[in-house]
Amino acid sequence: MLRTEVVRNILSWYEGETPGLKSNLSRLLMHGKLGGTGRMVILPVDQGFEHGPARSFAPNPAAYDPHYLYELAIESGVSGYAAPLGLLEQGADTFAGEVPLILKVNSGNSLVSNNDQALTGTVDDAMRLGCIGVGFTIYPGSECSYDMIEELREISHYAKSRGLISVVWSYPRGGKVTKDGETGTDIIAYAAHMAALMGATIIKVKLPTSHIDLDAAKSTYEKYPVDSASMAGRVKHVMQAAFNGKRVVVFSGGAAKNTPELLEEVRAIREGGGNGSIIGRNSFQRAKEEAIALLNEVMDIYR
Repeated sequence: MLRTEVVRNILSWYEGETPGLKSNLSRLLMHGKLGGTGRMVILPVDQGFEHGPARSFAPNPAAYDPHYLYELAIESGVSGYAAPLGLLEQGADTFAGEVPLILKVNSGNSLVSNNDQALTGTVDDAMRLGCIGVGFTIYPGSECSYDMIEELREISHYAKSRGLISVVWSYPRGGKVTKDGETGTDIIAYAAHMAALMGATIIKVKLPTSHIDLDAAKSTYEKYPVDSASMAGRVKHVMQAAFNGKRVVVFSGGAAKNTPELLEEVRAIREGGGNGSIIGRNSFQRAKEEAIALLNEVMDIYR
């Protein structure tokens, strides 16, 4: 497929980046059933680290097998597949070149209480496995946030020098951020902007609620209000914070939910100008046929 004008326009936003990085971003944007549309759906499977194997895969035991996850990504026609090192290695030979891969290079786990993540992969691992990019989580607000941001700076710099894109999970928590604030409109917009300032190629955030969390921000939002009553309006504000829509932003599918709820969120992302979704548990915790049907419904909405 020839690169579409929509994709050419998106690539033009990434001034100062190398041809290699733009080539890999193009591969992602041109792959799968949404190829060429400027929208994307990514399958992420990092929940085994985050929540443990049973909480992640017991609802659909076939997903314990890394090959199953590759097959789900390929057969559903999603844009890309993101996972930690071991999952990508177990299948990298069998499925080489069949789906764009993103190596998640840091991970946390539910056995510790602090808001931090360990480095679990490298840029060299991503190159060895034929990945188009690396994924990295930061927790703006946490006691470890400055260290995480500095780690991201180093990894992103090295990845870009090798032509790899960076996908930044920007998940605020800790510090001045309340529990409700973790998905507040002001905090999610702040998180997206922070990732953009760090040079993220693609930004991943949670869907925002109408809550405004920071006391210092409340007067600004009262004086310059945004459409926080609707999900689409809140997505539009997050896109505004991501360099006025000149960065690709995808939104987390979050915890398991029913199909109508998920599809309602997808419509709001589309209407708000978001670039797509990154859907993990809501896909791989279902039987494969059901998961593929759901992902196709999601991609039909974006298309």
